[in-house]
Amino acid sequence: MSQASRKPWSMKWIVLSIVIFVVGYTFVTLHYRKSDKSFEPYQDLKDKANTGRLLSAGFQRFALGFSRPTDPGRTGAAGRGAAAIATGPGGLPSDLTQALIDQPLLPVSIDSVTAAASASAAEPYLIQFTATLADMKQQPAGGLLYRREKELIVIPTSEKLTGTLLARDAAATVLLTLPAGSLPAGQYRVTVAGSRTARTWTLQVH
Repeated sequence: MSQASRKPWSMKWIVLSIVIFVVGYTFVTLHYRKSDKSFEPYQDLKDKANTGRLLSAGFQRFALGFSRPTDPGRTGAAGRGAAAIATGPGGLPSDLTQALIDQPLLPVSIDSVTAAASASAAEPYLIQFTATLADMKQQPAGGLLYRREKELIVIPTSEKLTGTLLARDAAATVLLTLPAGSLPAGQYRVTVAGSRTARTWTLQVH
């Protein structure tokens, strides 16, 4: 039989071949794909540079656990006894500001804080606060703690809402958790920073 007289493949065989290829390719891709975050050279270099600048200025950085309590009165943030909370000036220390490559978007004010006056180094330390955000396009997103010797500076972080989304209220209650084992025993001055007003207190870690 000549080549010109051969019948073309039936469509069902073509479709079947495509399906087999797609299924096989999907299986191989999902099975061998790396679960790790992809390498981001610029962000990685910036993170390393920021860490180096902080260490040169004498600061350590700690990531804090973050949640939005549904019942703020039952979080247990006061622990064994509530700390005496005072109002402080807004903003960050100048040397910390200079060490940070990206400046944080601070709340306008820290309106209230609930935290314990003492804590065990072997247990998590809870800090609950209510903050007024700059506008209704922001929402709380977490927090970082910067330590230099006996000074602890808590920086609440926030993020911009996309599109037409708006926060329900400019005031937000946040619960931040410092992991157990982060601080050695000693007395510390803690500050939760806002751009206009902050809240400060003394913490005894034992």
